Amino acid sequence: QVQLVESGGGLVQPGGSLRLSCAASGSIVRINLMGWYRQAPGEERELVASISSGGDTNYADSVKGRFTISRDNYQKTVSLQMNSLKPEDTAVYYCNAQIFIAYTGTYWGQGTQVTVSS
Repeated sequence: QVQLVESGGGLVQPGGSLRLSCAASGSIVRINLMGWYRQAPGEERELVASISSGGDTNYADSVKGRFTISRDNYQKTVSLQMNSLKPEDTAVYYCNAQIFIAYTGTYWGQGTQVTVSS
């Protein structure tokens, strides 16, 4: 069984920073793409950033230059450093990973709330 456990959400003022982390556990052979998605109330879930096993990154236009995704393949973790946060970044953030055990499946964390408000 594979689990993704997120941490690091919370309340922050506009212009502030937060760091989200996600740790994968279970009978994992290999982790391919890892990423972060977010979903605001009444909105579709959207990709925020992703990172390949080789370190290639992809960002939503709305977060480029403010957010940085990174991963540790040995520790099986992915992080999202969020700077210059804006109220429109408020959402539930979900960790996502494509993980190979006996087959490749897509797994999700439980979500962590990020609220940007003064």
